[in-house]
Amino acid sequence: MALFSIFKTSKNQRFEYKPRYWDPIKEEKEERLRYLKSLEEDKNNPEAMKNRIAGSFRRSFATDNNVRTQQVRRTNRMLLYIIVVLVLLSYLFITFYLPGLMEQLE
Repeated sequence: MALFSIFKTSKNQRFEYKPRYWDPIKEEKEERLRYLKSLEEDKNNPEAMKNRIAGSFRRSFATDNNVRTQQVRRTNRMLLYIIVVLVLLSYLFITFYLPGLMEQLE
């Protein structure tokens, strides 16, 4: 019954805002200026201190993708080394110890 209805239902309205111009460099500059002004105004305010610390974390993670890629490469390389060592150890176990175990079981 949901497929056919007597009354026509209206569709949801969408809000589509398309900015005409956006300058990310100007926005970043204004944000830095606001940040510096807040430093001068709030020297001993603990909330301002928390905001400064959180902002510095955000900026460092947003701009430092090179460190993250190096860490990912290093962990992937370490994982590859571990897999190679485990494969070699299992091959050595199979070639040297498995025939002796099979003879003892028979």
